[in-house]
Amino acid sequence: MPMETPARIARELTSRGYNADPEAVTLLAGASDPAGALAAAVERAPADALKISADHVRGILDESGRHGNGAASRSGSVSDGAVNREDEPTESGSPVETKGVGSADSDDAVHSDDSTRPDESVRDHDLDARSLDVSGDVTGESTGTGEYKDFVTVFQDRFERLSKQLRGRVNARPTSAVQAMPGGGDTAIIGMVSDIRSTASGHWLIELEDTSGVYPCLVMKDREFADAVDELLHDEVIAVEGTLSNDNDDGDGILFVDSLYFPDVPRTYKPSTADRHVQAALISDVHVGSQEFMADAWSRFADWLHTPEAERVEYLLLAGDMVEGVGVYPNQDDELDIIDIYDQYEQFSEYLKEVPGDLDIVMIPGNHDAVRLAEPQPAFDEELRDIMSAHDAEITGNPSTVTVEGVDVLMYHGISLDEVIAELPEEKASYEEPHKAMYQLLKKRHVAPQFGGKTRLAPEDRDYLVMDSVPDVFHTGHVHKLGWGKYHNVLAVNSGCWQSQTEFQKSVNIDPDAGYAPILDLDTLDMTVRKFS
Repeated sequence: MPMETPARIARELTSRGYNADPEAVTLLAGASDPAGALAAAVERAPADALKISADHVRGILDESGRHGNGAASRSGSVSDGAVNREDEPTESGSPVETKGVGSADSDDAVHSDDSTRPDESVRDHDLDARSLDVSGDVTGESTGTGEYKDFVTVFQDRFERLSKQLRGRVNARPTSAVQAMPGGGDTAIIGMVSDIRSTASGHWLIELEDTSGVYPCLVMKDREFADAVDELLHDEVIAVEGTLSNDNDDGDGILFVDSLYFPDVPRTYKPSTADRHVQAALISDVHVGSQEFMADAWSRFADWLHTPEAERVEYLLLAGDMVEGVGVYPNQDDELDIIDIYDQYEQFSEYLKEVPGDLDIVMIPGNHDAVRLAEPQPAFDEELRDIMSAHDAEITGNPSTVTVEGVDVLMYHGISLDEVIAELPEEKASYEEPHKAMYQLLKKRHVAPQFGGKTRLAPEDRDYLVMDSVPDVFHTGHVHKLGWGKYHNVLAVNSGCWQSQTEFQKSVNIDPDAGYAPILDLDTLDMTVRKFS
């Protein structure tokens, strides 16, 4: 059995009619001769045994050690993760590396791993140097009941917080005060976009709403910023400056817009970085339970994490869709490899055990996961947490800001990207370049601004989807496309997936980028993308 991993050991035992304790699997995988140890464990198992125990494996390994056949035991637990490997991977099993901002197939170079999987000592890190904090998580804080007042509260909170980000740039007045001003004067308004429509002459009429009323604003088609209207979504907060029409004080006024502002990321923004050379792997959309889940690619990724080349990877950030789920899209049952949702999470946990046990892991849910669909999504419940207990992962809500050694990583699964891509021109947002759609969310300082569309939003006592502070890294998934780039010095990364094309994806013309792992240098915010498919 070349390239042994705990998952491969478990599959081999299953093929021979046995289950096994997780610790037994780890002990077999860590033996100097895993194949020989497994054969001995099966051969000497009690006749009526259906499960290989850890004590039984220890006995086999101790006996082998006394006879000097090399199948010595390695101490450890399920979360140790490290596996000795005698066989080098073939070229087809080696990761492909791409660097820079652009297509994933540019400057590809195949790396041959000429080292075996190291012992845990190779990944002997100073754990005291690590730091990981989570903020902006709705888990345990949800108060919404779905009543009308809850929706009013969340929109008022959104307006107040985003308008604060705009007041430093414009001297805005409430719409009720603007309506009472004499015509011909200059003024500014901060408001939420309640309507956007074009006039018969090709100009744009935008209705802005604040807490005191609604006011119409006209953007002439020949203004240099007119193309920014194409980027507007309902319910986002913007600011405009302009001149009031002469009949304003008659109650039929309009503001002729001279300038338009988004909350946006300041162009002078300087991101924070870690104080040491340490890396994080950013992945999403594993989709265990699907017939198209790429188990071999995942195992190659897990194997690579055990190599000296990946020694500096100390964090693993998963941006949702751990499993394929059930009933997510039409006829999904026909494409499921595991039909029970809890069994899907059990299997995902087994795959998670393949990665090194010393990784700090953070997971948020996605739309395929067994949590509420409306955003913000609370983290997995206690039953699912117990199932996914491998490596003691940090489980938080969607979205959440994860501060990793001083670097703020905004993790959001990305459902609203569908809406942004559908509403905006292709050159500003597309599935082929998902990071450009992410730029739009950074510009709006909100991960899901439009209410009532493709994205289900839950009313809470505050809007958890507002970006109060600028993240250093914005990490999403969902669209199954790989894309990354920098917007005003913020690194935006959509990390692809671990699921090959499904029949449903074929029907909607989605060609996924599968088996990629973006590796982020936290000390420089440079990124390398590795391919394992």
